[in-house]
Amino acid sequence: METWRALESLYREQRVRAIGVSNFQTHHLKELMRVADVVPMVNQVELHPLLSQAPLRDFCKSHSIAVEAWAPLARGRVLDDQLLAEIGAHHGKGVAQVILRWHLQNDVIAIPKSVHRDRIIGNAELFDFELSSQEMDAIESLNRNLRIGPDPDNFNF
Repeated sequence: METWRALESLYREQRVRAIGVSNFQTHHLKELMRVADVVPMVNQVELHPLLSQAPLRDFCKSHSIAVEAWAPLARGRVLDDQLLAEIGAHHGKGVAQVILRWHLQNDVIAIPKSVHRDRIIGNAELFDFELSSQEMDAIESLNRNLRIGPDPDNFNF
């Protein structure tokens, strides 16, 4: 809480434009919001088709908290998924582009990591197609609540 109060001070002093949290689950956000003067503006969490975090996304949306995905491509663990490949083929796109478009249509900020020029260019080519509601639902069905990073509720700080 002391750290959050310091962030609120910086925000009120207009020394920063936005303040947020990382790896907060719904119960963490509720606890913070009970005592905070400023609601977090962003929550950066692990989010990808294998960990879609729909209830958390809904909670954040209902409180105007932007969601930012870290590991939006599951560190490559879904790039060989057959369903995603089929959706991509239908649109003439790669699997990474399908996943990033899914994030975009879910109002999730996704900044994929790559050092390869062709992948960086491809990751930005998301605005010339749209996933149907059936495709969005199919991607959502890939959720396994599978984390590739630490669980925020069981992490030894």
